[in-house]
Amino acid sequence: MEIILRRTIDTLGREGEVVNVKPGYARNFLLPQNLAVAVNSASLARLQKEQAAIAKRLAEEKKNAEALAGKLENLTVSLNRKTGTEGRLFGSVTGGDIADQLAQLGITVDRKAIMLKDPIKSVGETRVAVKVGYQMTSVITVQVMPEIAANAAA
Repeated sequence: MEIILRRTIDTLGREGEVVNVKPGYARNFLLPQNLAVAVNSASLARLQKEQAAIAKRLAEEKKNAEALAGKLENLTVSLNRKTGTEGRLFGSVTGGDIADQLAQLGITVDRKAIMLKDPIKSVGETRVAVKVGYQMTSVITVQVMPEIAANAAA
């Protein structure tokens, strides 16, 4: 079934593109969620009229994504965590922890945009990809350090 995307969907395409999907996916998810419209002569005519506005929105999205990628480029995020023997963490570092640390640095990133395969469970440096939008990613370094106990000498 051919549809016109009303919003950019990472797995399908960008706003304004005509894509072919399975009928059930279109009928049960995309159309009810108002993410797409069925292709017909009226929707194609409306798409032609809206092409300039769509191109402007996509250019703005690309500019914002490039700006965020520039901020994240070569960025190192440091986190202190309690550790046990052999540098293993009590708990783990998740995408939410990294997003919170980025927010403290003044960079707003959704925790779902941080692409961790598995939570970080040991001390050291880890390279992590972050989706910045417009189907672009940037790589940051997450440095997990052992927390120094305040009363270790006591």
